[in-house]
Amino acid sequence: MPQIPTEVQVRPGVEADLRALTDIYNHYVLETALTFDTASFTPRERLPWLRSHPQDGPHRLLVALDPDTRHDTPHVLGYATSGPYRPKAAYSTSVEVSVYLAPGATGRGVGTLLYEELFEALAGEDVHRAYAAIARPNEPSVRLHAAFGFRHVGTYTEVGRKFGRYWDVSWYEKVLISRTGASASRDPARSRR
Repeated sequence: MPQIPTEVQVRPGVEADLRALTDIYNHYVLETALTFDTASFTPRERLPWLRSHPQDGPHRLLVALDPDTRHDTPHVLGYATSGPYRPKAAYSTSVEVSVYLAPGATGRGVGTLLYEELFEALAGEDVHRAYAAIARPNEPSVRLHAAFGFRHVGTYTEVGRKFGRYWDVSWYEKVLISRTGASASRDPARSRR
């Protein structure tokens, strides 16, 4: 695992970060198949997404900031989110998580730092499971999620088409233990004798 940069700061995302966050996401939209969006976004289009991640609760947006500044604004190295897994009420204790890093910030431990902070924040929430969807191939993301205890639970084959080809998406699951006790219920499959 890469050395985690101790000088990097992690904090909740704010509207002042929106341009940088949009630029990072657009890199993945336009240059990779790691997201299945196919058209870039403006910051204005991404504003509802940012606002859907308050500073508390199960749906978070955390940003990693480089201590070096550009024009007196901290440079955003990447971000991690937890959001709704599905919109129906019974899914409310499950979240989908993701990490996006700025080009040049990969392989430096920034994603690890973001996930450490995100899962620490989620430990105080009523959440039971985290899910991650990984477009394949993406071995760095598979390794990151495995390091945090995610396990592979299935793959949708050729589920998305981008750049003129079909892509598989693998789903990973992590058990979340809440310090609130609300989501620490036992797994029903394990309670059967």
